[in-house]
Formats: sequence, C-alpha cells, structure tokens
Amino acid sequence: MSLPQAQALNDADGRYLREAIALADTARERGNRPFGALIVAADGRVLARASNANGESGDCTAHAELSAIRLASPLHSRDELAVATLYSSAEPCVMCAGAIFWSAIGRVVYGIDAERLRVFRGERLDQKDAELSCRDVFQAASHAIECIGPALIEEASSSHQGAWKV
Repeated sequence: MSLPQAQALNDADGRYLREAIALADTARERGNRPFGALIVAADGRVLARASNANGESGDCTAHAELSAIRLASPLHSRDELAVATLYSSAEPCVMCAGAIFWSAIGRVVYGIDAERLRVFRGERLDQKDAELSCRDVFQAASHAIECIGPALIEEASSSHQGAWKV
C-alpha cells in the first residue's frame, strides 16, 4: 500500500497549518499527545485555537479539533462555519471528523495523515485509532466538506518524533 502524496498549499493555508503544528508542539510540551487545530473564517479571522488536552484533563474526547469546535460553535453561526476552514496538525480521527460534519465546517486542511501517524503510534492498543479515514466520514456527509491533506508532512511529523510510547 502506498502512502498518500503531500498536497501543495497556498500561502495562507501553509501559514495556518504551521500554526496548528505549533499548537501540537504546545500540547506535547504540556504532557499531552501532540495535536493542534484552529478554525479560520473565510475573511481570515481566527475563530478558535486548541491543543490536545487529554493528558491534562483526563478527558479522552479533548482532541484539538473537537476542542476548537467547542470553542467556535457557540459563538459563530453554522453559515459562518460552513465557509470556514479547520486546520489540523494531523488527519482528524473518526470522532473529530464527525464533529466537523455536525458543526457544518466546509473545509479541512491537515498535516500528517493517519497512515504515517500509525507508524509513530506503534502497535500499543492504548495508542491505536479506528482505521477509517476522515475522507470516508466526509464522503458520507449530507453537505460538501473539502479536504486537503496530507500537507507539510515532514513539519507535521516532527511533533510526533519520540512522543509516543513504543
């Protein structure tokens, strides 16, 4: 099986994805798994920023994407979110992809893909994910969700080097 090829990004997408990667590094520094996300409005305003907080909070649902959606959705209409972009340091898991669907966010840009991430996670059961691509969730959605990724793979991978138990 071949790994997905990196996709090219425009300047704005690259800038925001790098910010999500920096948020992943912040999560790691705080003792959490290294994931970060932000939601950006069509006009470039950042609506929410979040880092993974599983380790700090003990909440298994404290993923960066879900936390960013929880921050943004009470303050912004579904119409505004429908034209927003969620930037994630890594491919959203099934739970986060479902939250993206329910929030009506219309576009996702992510760094490292789930297949490459699984190499870092290893074979430990407590680190395994559901092996379903976010694209599968998005394709089943009742509205279009544009998905760009993987992108900036090397940069996004750096957050995970040495971060997982082997």
